[in-house]
Amino acid sequence: MTTIILARHGETDWNAELRFQGHADPPLNAAGRSQAVALAATLAKARVAAVYSSDLQRAAETARIAADRVGLSVVETPGLREIDVGEWSGLTVDEVIDRFPDGYRRHRDGGDGWTDGETHEELTSRIVRTVVEIAAAHPDDTILVVAHGAALRALLAYADGIPLSEFRRTRPPIQNGSLAMIAVEDGIVRRLD
Repeated sequence: MTTIILARHGETDWNAELRFQGHADPPLNAAGRSQAVALAATLAKARVAAVYSSDLQRAAETARIAADRVGLSVVETPGLREIDVGEWSGLTVDEVIDRFPDGYRRHRDGGDGWTDGETHEELTSRIVRTVVEIAAAHPDDTILVVAHGAALRALLAYADGIPLSEFRRTRPPIQNGSLAMIAVEDGIVRRLD
């Protein structure tokens, strides 16, 4: 069984401004770097064998700060990226509500709101496949994976065995710098926390 510690990247200015980021690549802000340092302190006790992150700089920098603390390098992979939010990228929630009211209603209700970009189903398939591949490369180890809010929601919904739309409607948002744990064994993903 591979144990995977999941971390959401530290805060960016766009997070603080309630801006949709998707594949856009804003850096961590000061609060985000502090969250990464706190993550590093937590992981120093976890005996992590490897660290993986999205290749977007907010996740990669969070992972590097944590990995440096435990003397590991970071493997960056696009498979751990955030969902591509298409035409919503860079817009605040209020701007999306104003410009795309029907799409925002669909999104708030657990569906796909943007018309370009990636569907939540495509995201789930990508993130689960990537994490199962990472686990297969590290049997019986503990691994850190640093990713993004929507990507982690998709993975946790899958591990819980519930539809992502239900998870998005009924569970609180995943906060920057927060942790969750899953196990992967023989390709089966399950929640540990």
